[in-house]
Amino acid sequence: MKLLKTHELGLSRNGSWLFRNLNLQIPGGSLVAILGPSGVGKSSLLSCLSGSEKQTEGKIEFEEKSNIIRTPQNISPELGIIFQSLRLTEHVTVLENVLYGRIAQYGVKESILGFPKEDREIAYQILQDLGIDHLAHKWTSQTSGGEKQRTAIARTLFQNPQIILADEPVSNLDTYYSGRVMGLLRNLASQDGKIILTALHDPQLISRFADFALSLNPEHPEGWNLREINPGVRI
Repeated sequence: MKLLKTHELGLSRNGSWLFRNLNLQIPGGSLVAILGPSGVGKSSLLSCLSGSEKQTEGKIEFEEKSNIIRTPQNISPELGIIFQSLRLTEHVTVLENVLYGRIAQYGVKESILGFPKEDREIAYQILQDLGIDHLAHKWTSQTSGGEKQRTAIARTLFQNPQIILADEPVSNLDTYYSGRVMGLLRNLASQDGKIILTALHDPQLISRFADFALSLNPEHPEGWNLREINPGVRI
């Protein structure tokens, strides 16, 4: 069973702790919403879990099988990130941006001659699930903010990672598409056993789709709280 673990995890910045002594065991099939006011450390926690920012203290481990334990620095094939800044390539098509999610898996030949047909079909299906398949061949620079956000989400889903870290993935979306995106993430956790952690603000989305809510406390770095939202998965 997949398991993402933190042991006394802490991050200090400019002499102040954002969070400390964070101990989690998140099994596959879980969607965890990270809560707290702006500046509390939600994005920083996701950065630590991804390995892009080094924690000040503690450990992070991913256990895919009973005796195989890895750290964020060597689980990159299993890790997908939905960045708040999106990080899209503007002057290529929406479909190409999604296909770039697996660019590391392609050789020079595939990159020059075009992406495999099977992968293009998978990428197109994800765009369809997100309601932007009609934009597949449109330049990304010509799409709206919400359409760009869904493109970035599609790129991460196309990677088919075991862990998804999402930083405000629905911030530019209306109520309908916010629910549609969160429903897709919920299904990936429930049906495929993926581990999903996402920074969220909307209480309705949290109550509908999250298994657990992890609240960070700006006044007390050690005062984080993990509570169950929907029964069925235990941490």
